[in-house]
Amino acid sequence: MRIVIAHNRYSSAQPSGENVIVDYEIASLRDAGISTVPFLRSSDEIKDLAPHRKVTLAASPIHAARTQRELAALLDRERPDILHLHNPYPLLSPSVVKTAHRAGVKVVQTIHNYRHDCVNGLYFRDGHDCRDCHGRRWNAPGVLHGCYRGSRPQSAVMAVALGAHQGTWKTVDRFVALTDAIADYLRSIGIADDRIRVKPNAIADPGPVPPGQGFLFGARLVPEKGVELLLDAWRRADLPGRKLRIAGDGPLRPTVEEAAASLGGVEYLGPLDAEGMRRALAESAAVVIPSIWQDVLPTTGLEALASGRAIVATRMGGAPYIAGADTAAPAGVAAEPTAGALARALEEVAGDAGYAANARPRYESTFAPDVVLRRLIAIYEELLAQ
Repeated sequence: MRIVIAHNRYSSAQPSGENVIVDYEIASLRDAGISTVPFLRSSDEIKDLAPHRKVTLAASPIHAARTQRELAALLDRERPDILHLHNPYPLLSPSVVKTAHRAGVKVVQTIHNYRHDCVNGLYFRDGHDCRDCHGRRWNAPGVLHGCYRGSRPQSAVMAVALGAHQGTWKTVDRFVALTDAIADYLRSIGIADDRIRVKPNAIADPGPVPPGQGFLFGARLVPEKGVELLLDAWRRADLPGRKLRIAGDGPLRPTVEEAAASLGGVEYLGPLDAEGMRRALAESAAVVIPSIWQDVLPTTGLEALASGRAIVATRMGGAPYIAGADTAAPAGVAAEPTAGALARALEEVAGDAGYAANARPRYESTFAPDVVLRRLIAIYEELLAQ
């Protein structure tokens, strides 16, 4: 079996769990003896493009002609069985699906967000859940609101790409949905049920990590990640002597810096690399995922379980699933996305060591590398058997 992994890496200025997952998946497949050929582009490349290339960049989400030529040459040379696509934007474009099919190569795509239907991929606008474009061929509301990078012109390009490729997505041979909720989302935009398989992400096993103290929030400091909600909850929570560490960077950094200077127990760690995040996680007892959008499967939650840390989350997206909040042995608490409810969840997890005790077993049964890799290989084998 030979697999090409196609992914447009997100900018290094915006640390991405998706990049981490793709890198780990490539390494896992190779360790399992499966021939894996990366076809990767990075948004970091954009700043170094020659002026004449930047002129054509605007149309890349729609077609990316140069990328298609490069991919066609790679497929001709490598003769893979499957192209496994992750993020196509902006430098790959959904046209890679057509390029692969012209070469007789089957296509699998893992769904990490909602960008088949929403120009910013979040279903989130102006501080609230938004489905104004759901099911539309042309995402006029997304253009009107400048939902892609705050720009109407860039949103228009993305809207054209989404509209032009609605039919393209329906030719993908298999979609990998990270949760049952994402499988439902795919059905809602017209993807046939027989093309959908559910498989979560996995991350490397760090082994047992001695327990730390306090809580950790590690994510981009943007509204949808819920750091403002978390700070409001921290003000209300009765947690004397406890510490809240916040790591990350983004437009809400001044808000976090002000809170660190004025709120008891709040420490701002700044932006951290992977090793820095591992140290911060080791120093903490629990991880907080206070999302106010439908975050699909936040990688920080998987890292928490793997390290034996409890999770405090809102009932948004995949975090409650990661924590097993509704199972008989939960590794955390999922609260409604209000400051009062989140404050009570922080207090509950701080007072009950049982949640952390359930974290490693939850990781080992559901998100461990061998468990998830077997499911991925089974998806490949089933597709090739047809």
